[in-house]
Amino acid sequence: MNDRYDAGDGGHGAAPYELVGYDEYGQPVYRQIPAQQAPQQSYDPYAQQGYGYDPYATGGRQQPAPSYDPYDTGQQPPAGPSYDAYGSQAPYDPYGTGTQSTAAPYDPYGQAATSGQQPRVAEQTAYIPQQAGSAERTRAQEEPEEQADAHERDYHTGQFAFVEDPDGDSEDVIDWLKFTENRTERREEARRRARSRIIALLVVLALVAVGGVGYLWFAGKLPGLSSSGSRTGTATPVSAQKRDVIVVHLHNTGKGGTSTALLVDNTTTKQGTTVLLPNSLALSGDDGSTTTLAKSVDDDGASGTRDQLDTVLGTDIQGTWRLDTPYLQNLVDLVGSIDIDTNADVPDPDAKKKGTSPLVHQGKGQTLSGRMAVAYATYRASGEAQNAQLERFGQVMQGVLRKISSDVEGATVTVQTLAQILDPPLTDKDLGAFLARLADLAKGGDYRTALLPVQSDGTLSAKTSDSVVKDILGGTAKSPDAGSAVRVSVQNATGVKDDSEKARVVLLNGGFTFLEGGTGSSTQATSKVLYADAADKANATEVAKTLGLPAGSVAKGTVSSGADVSVVLGSDYKPASS
Repeated sequence: MNDRYDAGDGGHGAAPYELVGYDEYGQPVYRQIPAQQAPQQSYDPYAQQGYGYDPYATGGRQQPAPSYDPYDTGQQPPAGPSYDAYGSQAPYDPYGTGTQSTAAPYDPYGQAATSGQQPRVAEQTAYIPQQAGSAERTRAQEEPEEQADAHERDYHTGQFAFVEDPDGDSEDVIDWLKFTENRTERREEARRRARSRIIALLVVLALVAVGGVGYLWFAGKLPGLSSSGSRTGTATPVSAQKRDVIVVHLHNTGKGGTSTALLVDNTTTKQGTTVLLPNSLALSGDDGSTTTLAKSVDDDGASGTRDQLDTVLGTDIQGTWRLDTPYLQNLVDLVGSIDIDTNADVPDPDAKKKGTSPLVHQGKGQTLSGRMAVAYATYRASGEAQNAQLERFGQVMQGVLRKISSDVEGATVTVQTLAQILDPPLTDKDLGAFLARLADLAKGGDYRTALLPVQSDGTLSAKTSDSVVKDILGGTAKSPDAGSAVRVSVQNATGVKDDSEKARVVLLNGGFTFLEGGTGSSTQATSKVLYADAADKANATEVAKTLGLPAGSVAKGTVSSGADVSVVLGSDYKPASS
């Protein structure tokens, strides 16, 4: 096919076009040839070979082979090969027109795209058939401009000189920056976690401290606060606090006599107490007469004594526990002995010879078996008041409570194992549950022992009412009228200090009111019982009989102030063994 296209051959009178090259996309580029410059000979692609061969037979004869002139400038090239395959010196002119084209040279590798500004093709047209009309030629002239605009808008990475391949060193730098940043972040995160843990630990410690102080305040265990200063005790009035009370009577089956105590469980303040009641405590009898606690236990029994105690102390006792000394011994052996601080050496009551080693030694943390506990609880040394023996009984009871099981079932089994008969309405289960609660308080340190102070006449003072009756028992003292009992004043002239106390106990147990008369300046051989009013002669005779004095010791005489009968104890007084 001939690369020259003569548009005039189509009968339109237009100038011919010739192929001047190819653009960067491999599309042919044409330009219009002026009429006076149109070549007369056809293109011979093989003329450069020098063979003179005309494959199309355009000339009818062979032409001599001219020297190869790729641009057909009309000048002979210099000697030697001058073929420039890449068109680096002049634009490619395959038709030998002799004119230079303004179009870009053919660049099959797109080298020109990377350097310099690309020249714009003024006019580009596709191949237009000879039969196309003028309208089609117009569109053919406009299409190259649209294609050029489209080509300018279509960019690729090869058109930009600043696009470079990634450098290996830059990857190392990025990795190092990432490593440094990650390590810094890890350190900061570790610091934040450490601060969070420290703050959390401080918060937990603060909560524990506040909770501990709150619990101690709630339980009334803070230093300087008593049980009544606890949260519950302060919020609830003393009189409105709930208490469970049981009275215990220890009967000494060997030597006689009784010891009485109240076991108190304050369920409001969570405090347990053993209140020791002296035998001289004045009570009101059923007939309105005055009696003592010891006499009431012997004469009126458990029920009568419980009612009289409620009247005098303003309490509500739920039951009576009669504990004979053999049962106390068995109870201590069942719990596995007790540990208490003893305040005296106690001789063995079964020893046949005097001077033998004591059964119980004085000292702290002494371990006592059942037999030793009974001997210590009932021991009263010569010259001691009855309260000394009562306090030893209280020590033994608190030691037993520390060893009894805090479990209700376990404590009930212990009570049932004693096989003792309880006074109604107290039952084994009731006593077991009650002892279990007291045992829990005793083991936790919320247990104490208090002695009820009694005046010499057996009545209760206002101070006694506030310290024990009101605060511990929640009651009000109501001692019987002192004038209803015979008041006996006793002066000790025997030379034995303990005789006065023994006489006091005997008189109180006999229902008399005891008045301390002091100690005589000298020892007298015989005892005297005096009365001032003839109406008191019968009372004086009864006093002599109670003390074990002969009837001849009764006489009319001077009586101490405030007394109905006065007694002077002499050497002939032989107190009953206790």
